[in-house]
Amino acid sequence: MTPNLRLGPKVRAFRRREGLTQTDLAARLEISPSYLNLIEHNQRPLPAHLLVRVAQIFRVDLDAFADDTQARLADDLQEIFGDAMFEEHPLTTADVREIASNPATARAVIALYHAYKSSVDSTRALASKLYDGRDFLGLDPQHLPSEEVSDVIQQNMNYFPELEAAAERIASAARFDRSDIYRAIVSYLHDKHGIEVELLPVSADRGAVRRYDTERRVLSLSSVLPPWSRNFQIAHQLGLVEAREDIKSIMARCAKDLSTPDSARLCRVAMANYFAAALLMPYDEFLHLAEQVRYDIELLQHHYTASWEQVCHRLTTMRKPGAQGVPFHFVRVDIAGNISKRFSGTGIRFARFSGSCPRWDVHAAFLTPGRIRTQLSKMPDGTAYFCIARTIRKSFGYASGDALMAVGIGCPVQTARKLVYADGCDLGNLDAAVPIGTTCRLCERLDCEQRAFPALQYGMTIDENVRGRSFYAPAEK
Repeated sequence: MTPNLRLGPKVRAFRRREGLTQTDLAARLEISPSYLNLIEHNQRPLPAHLLVRVAQIFRVDLDAFADDTQARLADDLQEIFGDAMFEEHPLTTADVREIASNPATARAVIALYHAYKSSVDSTRALASKLYDGRDFLGLDPQHLPSEEVSDVIQQNMNYFPELEAAAERIASAARFDRSDIYRAIVSYLHDKHGIEVELLPVSADRGAVRRYDTERRVLSLSSVLPPWSRNFQIAHQLGLVEAREDIKSIMARCAKDLSTPDSARLCRVAMANYFAAALLMPYDEFLHLAEQVRYDIELLQHHYTASWEQVCHRLTTMRKPGAQGVPFHFVRVDIAGNISKRFSGTGIRFARFSGSCPRWDVHAAFLTPGRIRTQLSKMPDGTAYFCIARTIRKSFGYASGDALMAVGIGCPVQTARKLVYADGCDLGNLDAAVPIGTTCRLCERLDCEQRAFPALQYGMTIDENVRGRSFYAPAEK
Protein backbone atom coordinates (compact mmCIF):
# COMPACT_ATOMS: atom_id res chain seq x y z
CA MET A 1 0.00 0.00 0.00
CA THR A 2 1.36 3.42 -0.95
CA PRO A 3 0.95 6.56 1.15
CA ASN A 4 -0.88 8.38 -1.69
CA LEU A 5 -3.94 6.15 -2.08
CA ARG A 6 -7.12 8.19 -2.23
CA LEU A 7 -9.50 5.95 -0.31
CA GLY A 8 -11.84 8.59 1.09
CA PRO A 9 -15.12 6.98 0.03
CA LYS A 10 -14.11 3.69 1.71
CA VAL A 11 -13.25 5.47 4.94
CA ARG A 12 -16.61 7.26 4.81
CA ALA A 13 -18.45 4.01 4.13
CA PHE A 14 -16.77 2.24 7.07
CA ARG A 15 -17.46 5.20 9.35
CA ARG A 16 -21.14 5.30 8.46
CA ARG A 17 -21.42 1.54 8.85
CA GLU A 18 -20.23 1.89 12.44
CA GLY A 19 -22.49 4.90 13.09
CA LEU A 20 -19.62 7.28 13.84
CA THR A 21 -19.57 10.99 13.10
CA GLN A 22 -16.61 12.67 11.46
CA THR A 23 -15.81 14.25 14.81
CA ASP A 24 -15.78 10.84 16.55
CA LEU A 25 -13.47 9.24 13.98
CA ALA A 26 -11.23 12.29 13.77
CA ALA A 27 -10.73 12.14 17.55
CA ARG A 28 -9.68 8.48 17.36
CA LEU A 29 -7.30 9.24 14.49
CA GLU A 30 -5.99 12.32 16.34
CA ILE A 31 -6.65 14.61 13.38
CA SER A 32 -9.03 17.50 12.88
CA PRO A 33 -12.58 16.85 11.57
CA SER A 34 -11.90 19.23 8.67
CA TYR A 35 -8.87 17.20 7.60
CA LEU A 36 -10.91 13.96 7.80
CA ASN A 37 -13.60 15.61 5.68
CA LEU A 38 -11.00 16.39 3.00
CA ILE A 39 -9.77 12.77 3.10
CA GLU A 40 -13.29 11.36 2.76
CA HIS A 41 -13.92 13.54 -0.29
CA ASN A 42 -10.58 12.61 -1.88
CA GLN A 43 -9.29 16.15 -1.44
CA ARG A 44 -6.37 14.76 0.53
CA PRO A 45 -4.65 11.35 0.26
CA LEU A 46 -4.88 8.85 3.10
CA PRO A 47 -1.35 8.49 4.56
CA ALA A 48 -0.08 4.99 5.31
CA HIS A 49 -0.04 5.45 9.10
CA LEU A 50 -3.67 6.63 9.09
CA LEU A 51 -4.63 3.79 6.77
CA VAL A 52 -3.28 1.27 9.31
CA ARG A 53 -5.07 3.07 12.14
CA VAL A 54 -8.40 3.10 10.23
CA ALA A 55 -8.05 -0.64 9.56
CA GLN A 56 -7.51 -1.25 13.28
CA ILE A 57 -10.47 0.92 14.32
CA PHE A 58 -12.87 -0.82 11.94
CA ARG A 59 -11.29 -4.27 12.43
CA VAL A 60 -10.72 -4.92 8.69
CA ASP A 61 -7.76 -6.23 6.75
CA LEU A 62 -5.79 -3.87 4.57
CA ASP A 63 -7.03 -5.92 1.61
CA ALA A 64 -10.42 -4.37 2.20
CA PHE A 65 -8.96 -1.09 0.97
CA ALA A 66 -7.62 -2.52 -2.27
CA ASP A 67 -9.22 -0.34 -4.95
CA ASP A 68 -8.15 -2.07 -8.14
CA THR A 69 -11.77 -2.89 -8.95
CA GLN A 70 -13.39 0.21 -7.54
CA ALA A 71 -12.97 2.27 -10.70
CA ARG A 72 -14.41 -0.55 -12.80
CA LEU A 73 -17.36 -0.94 -10.47
CA ALA A 74 -17.94 2.81 -10.55
CA ASP A 75 -17.93 2.78 -14.37
CA ASP A 76 -20.42 -0.11 -14.44
CA LEU A 77 -22.68 1.66 -12.00
CA GLN A 78 -22.43 4.91 -13.94
CA GLU A 79 -23.69 3.13 -17.05
CA ILE A 80 -26.47 1.45 -15.11
CA PHE A 81 -27.71 4.65 -13.55
CA GLY A 82 -27.58 6.25 -16.98
CA ASP A 83 -30.56 4.09 -17.94
CA ALA A 84 -33.71 6.10 -18.70
CA MET A 85 -35.54 4.26 -15.92
CA PHE A 86 -33.49 6.27 -13.39
CA GLU A 87 -34.33 9.68 -14.83
CA GLU A 88 -36.62 10.45 -11.89
CA HIS A 89 -33.94 9.30 -9.44
CA PRO A 90 -30.76 11.07 -10.56
CA LEU A 91 -27.55 10.14 -8.79
CA THR A 92 -24.47 12.28 -8.74
CA THR A 93 -21.01 11.00 -9.55
CA ALA A 94 -20.20 11.19 -5.85
CA ASP A 95 -23.21 9.02 -5.03
CA VAL A 96 -22.11 6.41 -7.54
CA ARG A 97 -18.56 6.40 -6.22
CA GLU A 98 -19.82 5.91 -2.70
CA ILE A 99 -21.78 2.85 -3.74
CA ALA A 100 -18.73 1.55 -5.60
CA SER A 101 -16.66 1.98 -2.44
CA ASN A 102 -18.59 -0.97 -1.01
CA PRO A 103 -17.84 -3.74 -3.53
CA ALA A 104 -20.45 -6.14 -2.12
CA THR A 105 -23.21 -3.57 -2.48
CA ALA A 106 -21.98 -2.50 -5.92
CA ARG A 107 -21.89 -6.06 -7.22
CA ALA A 108 -25.37 -6.71 -5.82
CA VAL A 109 -26.74 -3.66 -7.67
CA ILE A 110 -25.01 -4.72 -10.89
CA ALA A 111 -26.31 -8.30 -10.59
CA LEU A 112 -29.84 -7.02 -10.00
CA TYR A 113 -29.67 -4.76 -13.04
CA HIS A 114 -28.34 -7.57 -15.24
CA ALA A 115 -31.24 -9.77 -14.12
CA TYR A 116 -33.67 -6.98 -14.98
CA LYS A 117 -32.13 -6.39 -18.41
CA SER A 118 -32.12 -10.09 -19.18
CA SER A 119 -35.80 -10.30 -18.37
CA VAL A 120 -36.65 -7.22 -20.45
CA ASP A 121 -34.53 -8.35 -23.42
CA SER A 122 -36.19 -11.77 -23.45
CA THR A 123 -39.62 -10.15 -23.40
CA ARG A 124 -38.69 -7.76 -26.19
CA ALA A 125 -37.22 -10.51 -28.31
CA LEU A 126 -40.38 -12.54 -27.88
CA ALA A 127 -42.50 -9.50 -28.70
CA SER A 128 -40.46 -8.92 -31.84
CA LYS A 129 -40.82 -12.56 -32.82
CA LEU A 130 -44.59 -12.41 -32.40
CA TYR A 131 -45.06 -8.96 -33.92
CA ASP A 132 -47.41 -9.20 -36.88
CA GLY A 133 -47.67 -5.54 -37.94
CA ARG A 134 -50.85 -4.84 -36.03
CA ASP A 135 -50.21 -5.36 -32.35
CA PHE A 136 -47.67 -6.68 -29.89
CA LEU A 137 -49.95 -9.24 -28.22
CA GLY A 138 -49.54 -7.23 -25.03
CA LEU A 139 -45.81 -7.87 -24.85
CA ASP A 140 -44.34 -4.53 -25.88
CA PRO A 141 -42.86 -2.78 -22.82
CA GLN A 142 -42.38 0.49 -24.67
CA HIS A 143 -44.74 2.80 -26.54
CA LEU A 144 -42.34 5.32 -27.99
CA PRO A 145 -43.84 7.95 -30.30
CA SER A 146 -41.34 7.02 -33.02
CA GLU A 147 -42.42 3.39 -32.81
CA GLU A 148 -46.10 4.26 -33.05
CA VAL A 149 -45.54 6.52 -36.04
CA SER A 150 -43.44 3.82 -37.73
CA ASP A 151 -46.34 1.43 -37.21
CA VAL A 152 -48.78 3.90 -38.79
CA ILE A 153 -46.52 4.24 -41.83
CA GLN A 154 -46.10 0.47 -42.04
CA GLN A 155 -49.83 -0.19 -41.75
CA ASN A 156 -50.44 2.19 -44.67
CA MET A 157 -47.53 0.66 -46.62
CA ASN A 158 -46.02 4.15 -46.76
CA TYR A 159 -48.59 5.30 -49.30
CA PHE A 160 -51.03 8.11 -48.48
CA PRO A 161 -53.25 8.88 -51.49
CA GLU A 162 -54.71 11.98 -49.79
CA LEU A 163 -51.29 13.61 -49.67
CA GLU A 164 -50.41 12.55 -53.22
CA ALA A 165 -53.66 14.12 -54.44
CA ALA A 166 -53.05 17.28 -52.39
CA ALA A 167 -49.55 17.68 -53.83
CA GLU A 168 -50.83 17.22 -57.40
CA ARG A 169 -53.68 19.66 -56.81
CA ILE A 170 -51.46 22.38 -55.38
CA ALA A 171 -48.73 21.92 -57.99
CA SER A 172 -51.30 22.11 -60.78
CA ALA A 173 -52.91 25.26 -59.39
CA ALA A 174 -49.62 27.01 -58.63
CA ARG A 175 -47.86 25.98 -61.85
CA PHE A 176 -44.48 25.92 -60.14
CA ASP A 177 -41.39 26.65 -62.17
CA ARG A 178 -39.58 23.34 -61.66
CA SER A 179 -36.30 24.82 -62.86
CA ASP A 180 -36.19 26.95 -59.69
CA ILE A 181 -38.54 25.21 -57.29
CA TYR A 182 -37.19 27.02 -54.23
CA ARG A 183 -38.06 30.50 -55.49
CA ALA A 184 -41.34 29.21 -56.88
CA ILE A 185 -42.54 27.90 -53.51
CA VAL A 186 -41.18 30.95 -51.65
CA SER A 187 -43.21 33.22 -53.96
CA TYR A 188 -46.29 31.03 -53.57
CA LEU A 189 -46.09 31.11 -49.77
CA HIS A 190 -45.81 34.90 -49.87
CA ASP A 191 -48.55 35.56 -52.44
CA LYS A 192 -51.07 32.95 -51.27
CA HIS A 193 -50.51 32.83 -47.52
CA GLY A 194 -48.54 35.95 -46.61
CA ILE A 195 -45.66 33.87 -45.28
CA GLU A 196 -42.20 35.34 -45.64
CA VAL A 197 -39.12 33.12 -45.93
CA GLU A 198 -35.79 34.29 -44.59
CA LEU A 199 -32.34 32.70 -44.51
CA LEU A 200 -30.48 33.09 -41.24
CA PRO A 201 -26.73 32.78 -40.73
CA VAL A 202 -25.67 29.97 -38.45
CA SER A 203 -24.80 32.47 -35.74
CA ALA A 204 -28.44 33.55 -35.57
CA ASP A 205 -30.38 30.31 -36.11
CA ARG A 206 -30.31 29.33 -32.40
CA GLY A 207 -29.76 25.70 -33.31
CA ALA A 208 -32.89 25.36 -35.47
CA VAL A 209 -32.65 24.52 -39.16
CA ARG A 210 -36.31 25.52 -39.59
CA ARG A 211 -38.42 27.78 -37.39
CA TYR A 212 -41.89 29.14 -38.16
CA ASP A 213 -43.10 32.18 -36.25
CA THR A 214 -46.90 31.94 -36.27
CA GLU A 215 -47.41 35.55 -35.15
CA ARG A 216 -45.01 37.19 -37.60
CA ARG A 217 -45.77 34.57 -40.28
CA VAL A 218 -42.08 34.21 -40.99
CA LEU A 219 -40.39 30.94 -41.90
CA SER A 220 -36.71 31.08 -40.96
CA LEU A 221 -34.29 28.62 -42.53
CA SER A 222 -30.71 28.19 -41.45
CA SER A 223 -28.09 28.89 -44.09
CA VAL A 224 -26.38 25.70 -42.97
CA LEU A 225 -28.98 23.73 -44.97
CA PRO A 226 -27.90 22.51 -48.42
CA PRO A 227 -30.19 23.38 -51.38
CA TRP A 228 -32.13 20.09 -51.29
CA SER A 229 -32.88 20.50 -47.60
CA ARG A 230 -34.06 24.09 -48.10
CA ASN A 231 -36.43 22.91 -50.81
CA PHE A 232 -37.72 20.18 -48.55
CA GLN A 233 -38.27 22.46 -45.55
CA ILE A 234 -40.30 25.06 -47.45
CA ALA A 235 -42.36 22.27 -49.06
CA HIS A 236 -42.90 20.85 -45.57
CA GLN A 237 -44.21 24.21 -44.39
CA LEU A 238 -46.51 24.46 -47.39
CA GLY A 239 -47.88 21.04 -46.49
CA LEU A 240 -48.67 22.15 -42.95
CA VAL A 241 -50.60 25.10 -44.36
CA GLU A 242 -52.37 23.86 -47.50
CA ALA A 243 -52.62 20.13 -46.82
CA ARG A 244 -53.76 20.67 -43.24
CA GLU A 245 -57.18 19.10 -43.74
CA ASP A 246 -55.73 16.10 -45.58
CA ILE A 247 -53.25 15.54 -42.77
CA LYS A 248 -56.03 15.93 -40.22
CA SER A 249 -58.06 13.27 -42.05
CA ILE A 250 -55.15 10.81 -41.92
CA MET A 251 -54.59 11.59 -38.24
CA ALA A 252 -58.24 10.89 -37.46
CA ARG A 253 -58.07 7.61 -39.35
CA CYS A 254 -55.00 6.53 -37.40
CA ALA A 255 -55.96 8.07 -34.05
CA LYS A 256 -56.34 4.71 -32.30
CA ASP A 257 -52.71 3.90 -33.08
CA LEU A 258 -51.34 7.16 -31.67
CA SER A 259 -51.64 6.87 -27.92
CA THR A 260 -49.94 10.09 -26.82
CA PRO A 261 -49.89 13.77 -27.89
CA ASP A 262 -46.20 13.36 -28.78
CA SER A 263 -47.07 10.51 -31.13
CA ALA A 264 -49.73 12.65 -32.81
CA ARG A 265 -47.34 15.58 -33.24
CA LEU A 266 -44.61 13.35 -34.64
CA CYS A 267 -47.09 11.76 -37.03
CA ARG A 268 -48.13 15.21 -38.25
CA VAL A 269 -44.48 16.00 -38.96
CA ALA A 270 -44.11 12.70 -40.84
CA MET A 271 -47.19 13.46 -42.95
CA ALA A 272 -45.91 16.95 -43.80
CA ASN A 273 -42.61 15.34 -44.83
CA TYR A 274 -44.49 12.90 -47.04
CA PHE A 275 -46.32 15.81 -48.67
CA ALA A 276 -43.03 17.63 -49.25
CA ALA A 277 -41.56 14.64 -51.08
CA ALA A 278 -44.73 14.25 -53.14
CA LEU A 279 -44.64 17.92 -54.12
CA LEU A 280 -40.95 17.97 -55.02
CA MET A 281 -40.97 14.58 -56.76
CA PRO A 282 -44.45 14.20 -58.36
CA TYR A 283 -45.61 10.58 -58.37
CA ASP A 284 -46.24 9.81 -62.04
CA GLU A 285 -43.30 11.82 -63.31
CA PHE A 286 -40.95 10.41 -60.67
CA LEU A 287 -41.95 6.80 -61.33
CA HIS A 288 -41.63 7.23 -65.09
CA LEU A 289 -38.14 8.73 -64.77
CA ALA A 290 -37.09 6.10 -62.20
CA GLU A 291 -38.04 3.35 -64.63
CA GLN A 292 -36.28 5.14 -67.48
CA VAL A 293 -32.98 5.40 -65.60
CA ARG A 294 -33.47 1.94 -64.06
CA TYR A 295 -33.71 3.28 -60.54
CA ASP A 296 -30.34 4.99 -60.64
CA ILE A 297 -30.59 6.95 -57.40
CA GLU A 298 -27.82 9.39 -58.25
CA LEU A 299 -29.45 10.39 -61.55
CA LEU A 300 -32.73 10.96 -59.71
CA GLN A 301 -30.86 13.07 -57.18
CA HIS A 302 -29.46 15.31 -59.90
CA HIS A 303 -32.79 15.70 -61.66
CA TYR A 304 -34.75 16.68 -58.55
CA THR A 305 -31.97 18.39 -56.56
CA ALA A 306 -32.62 15.90 -53.81
CA SER A 307 -30.51 13.97 -51.32
CA TRP A 308 -29.76 10.25 -51.42
CA GLU A 309 -32.06 9.68 -48.45
CA GLN A 310 -34.91 11.72 -49.95
CA VAL A 311 -34.82 9.76 -53.20
CA CYS A 312 -34.55 6.41 -51.43
CA HIS A 313 -37.50 7.24 -49.22
CA ARG A 314 -39.58 8.44 -52.17
CA LEU A 315 -38.91 5.17 -53.97
CA THR A 316 -40.58 3.30 -51.12
CA THR A 317 -43.83 5.27 -51.65
CA MET A 318 -44.47 4.08 -55.21
CA ARG A 319 -47.52 2.03 -54.18
CA LYS A 320 -50.36 3.58 -56.21
CA PRO A 321 -52.81 0.86 -57.34
CA GLY A 322 -52.26 0.21 -61.03
CA ALA A 323 -49.04 2.23 -61.11
CA GLN A 324 -46.68 0.60 -58.67
CA GLY A 325 -42.92 0.72 -58.77
CA VAL A 326 -40.42 -1.82 -57.52
CA PRO A 327 -41.28 -2.65 -53.88
CA PHE A 328 -38.50 -1.49 -51.58
CA HIS A 329 -37.70 -1.68 -47.91
CA PHE A 330 -35.82 1.20 -46.31
CA VAL A 331 -33.52 1.45 -43.31
CA ARG A 332 -31.33 4.17 -41.83
CA VAL A 333 -28.72 3.39 -39.19
CA ASP A 334 -26.00 5.25 -37.35
CA ILE A 335 -22.44 4.08 -36.85
CA ALA A 336 -23.43 2.40 -33.57
CA GLY A 337 -26.00 0.27 -35.38
CA ASN A 338 -29.09 2.06 -34.06
CA ILE A 339 -32.00 2.02 -36.51
CA SER A 340 -33.52 5.49 -36.65
CA LYS A 341 -35.88 4.97 -39.59
CA ARG A 342 -37.27 1.84 -41.18
CA PHE A 343 -40.01 0.67 -43.51
CA SER A 344 -40.67 -2.78 -44.85
CA GLY A 345 -42.28 -2.76 -48.26
CA THR A 346 -40.87 -6.18 -49.09
CA GLY A 347 -41.81 -8.25 -46.04
CA ILE A 348 -38.34 -8.13 -44.51
CA ARG A 349 -38.34 -7.93 -40.72
CA PHE A 350 -36.41 -5.31 -38.81
CA ALA A 351 -35.25 -5.53 -35.21
CA ARG A 352 -37.42 -3.32 -33.05
CA PHE A 353 -35.65 -3.51 -29.73
CA SER A 354 -32.09 -4.63 -30.35
CA GLY A 355 -29.24 -4.38 -32.83
CA SER A 356 -29.78 -5.57 -36.38
CA CYS A 357 -27.75 -8.18 -38.21
CA PRO A 358 -24.15 -6.98 -38.71
CA ARG A 359 -24.03 -8.71 -42.08
CA TRP A 360 -26.47 -6.28 -43.67
CA ASP A 361 -24.81 -4.13 -46.30
CA VAL A 362 -26.13 -0.98 -44.61
CA HIS A 363 -23.64 -1.62 -41.81
CA ALA A 364 -20.80 -2.49 -44.17
CA ALA A 365 -21.39 0.87 -45.90
CA PHE A 366 -19.45 2.54 -43.09
CA LEU A 367 -16.34 0.71 -44.29
CA THR A 368 -16.42 2.61 -47.57
CA PRO A 369 -17.95 6.05 -46.83
CA GLY A 370 -19.62 7.71 -49.81
CA ARG A 371 -19.48 4.62 -52.01
CA ILE A 372 -22.51 2.63 -53.12
CA ARG A 373 -22.50 -0.97 -51.97
CA THR A 374 -24.68 -3.78 -53.27
CA GLN A 375 -25.52 -7.10 -51.70
CA LEU A 376 -27.42 -10.24 -52.59
CA SER A 377 -28.69 -11.46 -49.25
CA LYS A 378 -30.76 -14.35 -47.96
CA MET A 379 -32.84 -14.70 -44.80
CA PRO A 380 -32.98 -17.94 -42.79
CA ASP A 381 -36.31 -18.86 -44.42
CA GLY A 382 -34.70 -18.65 -47.89
CA THR A 383 -36.21 -15.29 -48.89
CA ALA A 384 -33.67 -13.35 -50.94
CA TYR A 385 -33.21 -9.62 -51.40
CA PHE A 386 -31.02 -7.35 -53.48
CA CYS A 387 -29.88 -4.38 -51.41
CA ILE A 388 -28.15 -1.06 -52.02
CA ALA A 389 -26.59 1.08 -49.30
CA ARG A 390 -24.47 4.17 -48.93
CA THR A 391 -23.37 6.47 -46.13
CA ILE A 392 -24.78 9.97 -45.83
CA ARG A 393 -23.02 12.81 -44.06
CA LYS A 394 -24.68 15.67 -42.24
CA SER A 395 -22.50 18.51 -41.08
CA PHE A 396 -23.37 21.75 -39.34
CA GLY A 397 -19.90 23.18 -39.37
CA TYR A 398 -16.45 22.11 -38.28
CA ALA A 399 -17.10 22.76 -34.59
CA SER A 400 -20.26 20.65 -34.61
CA GLY A 401 -18.59 17.62 -36.15
CA ASP A 402 -20.13 15.21 -38.63
CA ALA A 403 -23.16 12.98 -38.27
CA LEU A 404 -22.46 9.91 -40.36
CA MET A 405 -25.32 7.54 -41.09
CA ALA A 406 -26.03 4.88 -43.67
CA VAL A 407 -29.20 4.53 -45.72
CA GLY A 408 -30.10 1.33 -47.48
CA ILE A 409 -32.97 0.10 -49.62
CA GLY A 410 -33.66 -3.36 -50.93
CA CYS A 411 -36.09 -5.26 -53.12
CA PRO A 412 -37.04 -8.90 -53.63
CA VAL A 413 -34.47 -10.63 -55.81
CA GLN A 414 -37.20 -11.37 -58.38
CA THR A 415 -37.50 -7.65 -59.24
CA ALA A 416 -33.81 -6.75 -58.95
CA ARG A 417 -33.20 -6.88 -62.73
CA LYS A 418 -35.07 -3.60 -63.02
CA LEU A 419 -32.26 -1.93 -61.08
CA VAL A 420 -29.08 -0.74 -62.77
CA TYR A 421 -27.16 -1.84 -59.69
CA ALA A 422 -27.93 -5.50 -60.38
CA ASP A 423 -26.12 -5.55 -63.72
CA GLY A 424 -23.37 -8.15 -63.58
CA CYS A 425 -24.77 -9.85 -60.47
CA ASP A 426 -25.58 -13.55 -60.59
CA LEU A 427 -29.03 -13.18 -59.04
CA GLY A 428 -29.85 -16.83 -59.69
CA ASN A 429 -27.01 -18.15 -57.54
CA LEU A 430 -28.52 -17.88 -54.08
CA ASP A 431 -25.80 -20.14 -52.71
CA ALA A 432 -23.52 -17.13 -53.05
CA ALA A 433 -25.95 -14.82 -51.23
CA VAL A 434 -24.84 -13.36 -47.91
CA PRO A 435 -26.75 -15.07 -45.10
CA ILE A 436 -28.45 -12.42 -42.98
CA GLY A 437 -31.03 -12.39 -40.21
CA THR A 438 -33.20 -10.01 -38.25
CA THR A 439 -31.14 -9.91 -35.07
CA CYS A 440 -28.88 -12.35 -33.26
CA ARG A 441 -31.42 -13.26 -30.62
CA LEU A 442 -33.94 -14.27 -33.27
CA CYS A 443 -31.60 -15.74 -35.90
CA GLU A 444 -31.48 -19.52 -36.10
CA ARG A 445 -28.05 -19.67 -37.72
CA LEU A 446 -25.65 -21.06 -35.15
CA ASP A 447 -22.67 -21.12 -37.53
CA CYS A 448 -22.43 -17.31 -37.83
CA GLU A 449 -18.99 -16.00 -36.96
CA GLN A 450 -20.47 -12.57 -36.16
CA ARG A 451 -23.07 -13.76 -33.68
CA ALA A 452 -23.07 -11.39 -30.70
CA PHE A 453 -25.72 -13.11 -28.55
CA PRO A 454 -27.04 -16.65 -28.17
CA ALA A 455 -30.14 -17.54 -30.14
CA LEU A 456 -33.37 -17.24 -28.16
CA GLN A 457 -34.54 -20.62 -29.45
CA TYR A 458 -31.46 -22.54 -28.36
CA GLY A 459 -29.97 -20.61 -25.47
CA MET A 460 -26.26 -20.95 -24.85
CA THR A 461 -24.22 -24.09 -24.41
CA ILE A 462 -20.66 -23.85 -23.17
CA ASP A 463 -18.01 -26.49 -23.52
CA GLU A 464 -14.77 -25.34 -21.93
CA ASN A 465 -12.89 -27.87 -24.06
CA VAL A 466 -14.15 -26.66 -27.44
CA ARG A 467 -14.06 -23.15 -28.91
CA GLY A 468 -16.22 -22.42 -31.94
CA ARG A 469 -15.70 -19.67 -34.49
CA SER A 470 -17.39 -17.31 -32.09
CA PHE A 471 -18.32 -17.68 -28.44
CA TYR A 472 -21.98 -18.16 -29.34
CA ALA A 473 -21.38 -20.31 -32.42
CA PRO A 474 -20.57 -23.81 -31.15
CA ALA A 475 -18.33 -26.12 -33.12
CA GLU A 476 -19.58 -29.44 -34.42
CA LYS A 477 -19.31 -32.38 -32.03
